[in-house]
Amino acid sequence: MIEVKDLSIDLGEFHLKDINLSIGDGEYFVILGPTGAGKTVLLECIAGLHKIKQGEIWVNGDDITHLPPEERKIGYVPQDYVLFPFLRVADNITFGLKEAKYTKTEIKERVNTLASLMAITHLINRDTRSLSGGEKQRVALARALALSPKILLLDEPLGALDLQSAKYLRLELKRIHDELGITTIHITHDQTEAEEIADRLGVLNMGGLEQVGMPDEVFFYPGNEAVSDFIGSPNILECDYCNSLGQGLMEVDCGGLRIVIPHDGNSIERISLFPRDIYISNTQPPGPHMNRFKGVITEIKTSGTTERLSVKVGDKTLQTEIPRDISEDMDLIVGKEVFLILKLKRIKVYECKCNHNESKKPS
Repeated sequence: MIEVKDLSIDLGEFHLKDINLSIGDGEYFVILGPTGAGKTVLLECIAGLHKIKQGEIWVNGDDITHLPPEERKIGYVPQDYVLFPFLRVADNITFGLKEAKYTKTEIKERVNTLASLMAITHLINRDTRSLSGGEKQRVALARALALSPKILLLDEPLGALDLQSAKYLRLELKRIHDELGITTIHITHDQTEAEEIADRLGVLNMGGLEQVGMPDEVFFYPGNEAVSDFIGSPNILECDYCNSLGQGLMEVDCGGLRIVIPHDGNSIERISLFPRDIYISNTQPPGPHMNRFKGVITEIKTSGTTERLSVKVGDKTLQTEIPRDISEDMDLIVGKEVFLILKLKRIKVYECKCNHNESKKPS
């Protein structure tokens, strides 16, 4: 569907270098990367907002590199939505339709369809200045979809929303995508957002595309140090065996560490957990012993306001992160015995490619 070939552009502070990327028809593709990586520049190049001197962009076999934005049939929702503040919701949605000379009947039908799809029918006559962040996002999406684009570009669409609204609208974006089947490129710096919504994702860093793959491939097999550093150098543990506990739970043994995870699928080859999702305590925490381990701090690395601690648990070493001031309050030093708690819902699972449901514990 979309082919980006050898694309390079220098805009001073932001740039892209030798970008090669293929995105399939109907795919929900996420571009993930830190602030300043060049994510928005790449989206703007596809939208036709920059003059390209090096590289090409193709859509459905057609070279659109130098095609004007209005001829690309691409819907674009910028980060700040850019709604017309003095127009009603309905007028924002119909703006492009009027410019394209749609009839009044066609415009009315299109607005009603999009308002229903976006669940904003009750907002049609509202002034956009009175809308919440989530409502504005829905209106911006409706406006972008009004001309039935072949491609939808979303620039940090959830970045300005609170956590609860962002979580809900992630589901809504996926629902809308599945219903319309439109090829979508969504950029974000939020790993949870990327993991939950992407069919595939690409990691962009300092203007270069570092890795492209399925979310679990990127999170379990970082392609290089830049990707590993960005996603947080996760704890990746090989599973020696796994055993279904029923009720959606499975126990895995990873080098002597028995860990319970929420899983109802095939046998598990490895699991992953980010350092920030492992809690550390000076004292043994109360409650059940599930996913709680005692270990000894073997190394402490400081980075800004955060400390990364290596904790040896049995034959394994786990990485955890903690704010520097809290680490100092807890008097965490190398050689000190501590307790670790693995956050159950944040454990990522990589299934083995087998058909059986569980592996037996070796005798």
